[in-house]
Amino acid sequence: MPDSQTPGSSTTEAPPTAVAPAFDPRQAAVVADGPEALPAVGCDCLAADRLRERFSNPPRWSPEMTGDRIRLHVGPPRPAAVLLPIVLHAAGPAVLLTQRTAHLRQHSGQVAFPGGRHEPADRTPVHTALREAHEEVGLEPSRVEVIGRLPEYLTGTGFQVTPVVGLVEPGFEARPDPHEVAAIFEVPLGFLMDPRHHQQRLIEVAGEQRIFWAMPWRPHPAADEYFIWGATAAMLRNLYRLLSA
Repeated sequence: MPDSQTPGSSTTEAPPTAVAPAFDPRQAAVVADGPEALPAVGCDCLAADRLRERFSNPPRWSPEMTGDRIRLHVGPPRPAAVLLPIVLHAAGPAVLLTQRTAHLRQHSGQVAFPGGRHEPADRTPVHTALREAHEEVGLEPSRVEVIGRLPEYLTGTGFQVTPVVGLVEPGFEARPDPHEVAAIFEVPLGFLMDPRHHQQRLIEVAGEQRIFWAMPWRPHPAADEYFIWGATAAMLRNLYRLLSA
């Protein structure tokens, strides 16, 4: 990614075309928009040194969600890991995200962290996350400073996901895997760590109501919206809980 890339801008030309899963999460009713009077995480707390300190010496805290409330998979969970890459731009840190291609069998068209399922050669979830990030977006493991993990998250599709948090210096060239990644983009960490941008939405699946988190992001008023929701949004909400504890 060129060093001139500003936080929140797209790094590929592909438009963020949404592809609906079994239901379209964009059509789900918003039941709480910025649901609580919770404070945003201050800019000083998002600096690299403060992030390192928080993960190395965390306070007592609890994640809000450790799994999707919509279950689409029957069987034992399958181990997986994702990288939550925080790019340390001079103008402020940003989280690198991907939009998956439309033809994938699972999670097609969704916004996601780089990551995937555990392979036999992976020694730890960290190795899985770094390998997948290299394959999907061209981020070399040597450019990632791993500072910690968030609690495991069980997706509705049956993956037990370990979120690995890493700091990345800007300047690398993003190379999306065309089979898996339709777009690579960034969202300012300050936006994501402000609960005014966190929505709770309600959907009915198989006769049961379920609530999920969403964090819609529009780089500028004329741009298309990236709809961050489900497991990705829940992991970001857990990061907020850790940083704001």
